[in-house]
Amino acid sequence: MAAYIVRRLLLMIPTILGIMLVSFTIVQFAPGGPIERIIAQIQGTEVSATARVGGTAGSDFSGGGAAASDVTAKYRGAQGLDPEFIASLEKQFGFDKPVYERFALMVWNYARFDFGESYFRDVQVIDLIIEKMPVSISLGLWTTLITYMISIPLGVMKAVRDGSSLDVWTSAVIIVGYAIPGFLFAVVLIVLFAGGSYFDVFPLRGLTSDGWEDLTLFGKITDYMWHLALPITAMVISGFATTTLLTKNSFLDEIKKQYVITARAKGLTEREVLYGHVFRNAMLIVIAGFPGAFVGVFFTGSLLIETIFSLDGLGLLSFESIINRDYPVVFGTLYIFGLLGLVITLISDLTYTWIDPRIDFETREV
Repeated sequence: MAAYIVRRLLLMIPTILGIMLVSFTIVQFAPGGPIERIIAQIQGTEVSATARVGGTAGSDFSGGGAAASDVTAKYRGAQGLDPEFIASLEKQFGFDKPVYERFALMVWNYARFDFGESYFRDVQVIDLIIEKMPVSISLGLWTTLITYMISIPLGVMKAVRDGSSLDVWTSAVIIVGYAIPGFLFAVVLIVLFAGGSYFDVFPLRGLTSDGWEDLTLFGKITDYMWHLALPITAMVISGFATTTLLTKNSFLDEIKKQYVITARAKGLTEREVLYGHVFRNAMLIVIAGFPGAFVGVFFTGSLLIETIFSLDGLGLLSFESIINRDYPVVFGTLYIFGLLGLVITLISDLTYTWIDPRIDFETREV
């Protein structure tokens, strides 16, 4: 097992490098950039994603050899600005260096978890990530826990009553929940319960209320859960289908095995067979998938939900950074997301072996 873990850790290096290289390359061809944003602020105009003349972002990122008089030609709205000022901006943001040199410098810094400073927030990127991470972790962890608390009993019930009317109508609910995106549920919940058109029961923004620090411990917990109610509900409704069906199918597969027939022949009750034998074996794959489920919710659900409910987490931070072309924050959060995903995937594999020692990853190729 030690050799397998070492191989997986070594494999993470080229994987994360590939993720960063592809993302860095895409950014070179994305229209707009931080210099355009500053120019637009100076000129009093709006920044748009198409605020570039003559093609691609690679044109202003490849700087270094252009004369100062040609610098402003690369930026829409730069007419009338001092070319030396534009050149100083390129130097400030590091765009005066060749593309390959900037990528190599980024890799070296990121290997030491040095993500630099945000272009527009005047704060270190690592400090921003640490500040916003509790919100995203709260959403991901609570959503995963509640999803499992609903999905496992429901999946067991559907397996025991397979083919019954209960199984049929719960399957219909699951299909609808799976088909409708979580962000659409979020909008419906806001309209219904957050002062949209009907009831004003839950808060629309933030994770805590004003004056939260002055509340008692019970008051803080209540206020915290009150703010999380709608976003977590939206994420749970659209996320419990997979786990429920996985639990049901796993139980159905175990129920048909010979050891269950033998247990029944020995006179054990259905409850003893189900929870004394079937449950332990059927839940192996479900429990072992918990880390992966958490990462899935953490990555895919946080962006839109945080944006809709104005929750100041990593998803909203990433979205705002992309819009503002704050590249250090964009690449810093991407690096953290990618690295965290790779580590959690390894933990998920190790969880399989911990729950079922019969699984041996040493005998397979990575």
